[in-house]
Order: sequence, then C-alpha cells, then structure tokens
Amino acid sequence: MAGGWTRDGAVQDQIDDTVKDAVSAARARLEAGDGAEFCDECGEPIPAARRKALPSARTCVACQQQRDRQRVAAGINRRGSKDSQLR
Repeated sequence: MAGGWTRDGAVQDQIDDTVKDAVSAARARLEAGDGAEFCDECGEPIPAARRKALPSARTCVACQQQRDRQRVAAGINRRGSKDSQLR
C-alpha cells in the first residue's frame, strides 16, 4: 500500500533499510581479535562465561555496561515528513 507519489512497497523498503543499517552498526561495534583475561578498563578478571560467550571480550560486564550507557544512538531519518525533520 503506497501513499500519494510513492510506489508500492516503499514503506517496507524503508523498514528493511533501517533494519539492515542497525544490524551493520551492531556488527561494526563488535570487537574482533583476541579477548583478554583481565578487563582493559578496570583490570578485574573477565568471567570465564563471558569469555566463552564473547571470545573477543576485552572488558568486564560492569565496564561494558558503562560504555553502552555512554553510546549515543544516531540514525538516519527516513520518514521524510516535515514534523520528523524538525525534531
């Protein structure tokens, strides 16, 4: 169902592009390479379960949570409406 000047499926294409961008951004944030036994931030041991789940982990859970809180989410506004662009 398209509205006005848009073609059929345009809204779904926007949704698909937004999801693809979010997945790409999440993959880019994943650390690569060798993990560490001790946290790069605080020096505490990284639990074995975390190292098993995320072999490239270089921070403990507490330090990673702190990093995640500091991350600002920024995205592309695909709505294109005047109202959403003014925010």
